[in-house]
Amino acid sequence: MQNLQQNEIPLHDIKPLIEIQEYSLYYFIGLSLAVTFILLGFLYLLYRWTKNRKKYNKRVEHYKMLNAVDYKNPKKAAYDLTLYGATFKDDSERHLKAYENMLEHLQKYKYKKNVEDFDADTLHVIELYRGMIDV
Repeated sequence: MQNLQQNEIPLHDIKPLIEIQEYSLYYFIGLSLAVTFILLGFLYLLYRWTKNRKKYNKRVEHYKMLNAVDYKNPKKAAYDLTLYGATFKDDSERHLKAYENMLEHLQKYKYKKNVEDFDADTLHVIELYRGMIDV
């Protein structure tokens, strides 16, 4: 047996090892990057959605304030109605006419030291304008 080990016998049936290209690492890295980009995109869209959901809407806030105006203090109410009502005056020509009509009725409650309570006609014009508003 020692004699066989010392003499090397050439092997004719066995071929040398060949190198096999292994791409599974590249596939894993590519798949990981794709999943990462998709996840980051999803997180960005979720962030934008939550940010826009809490966004300040001037029209909604002014509509709430317009409906919460206290008529017990007519002078302050006239100024508040003028300020908050101006947000909606450009919605249509009908809104603009109603707003100008309301301003004419509110004019006698502004720029004076002491004013009386709103009369029925002024209250009707105010309610008409508030009823026209769509938010």
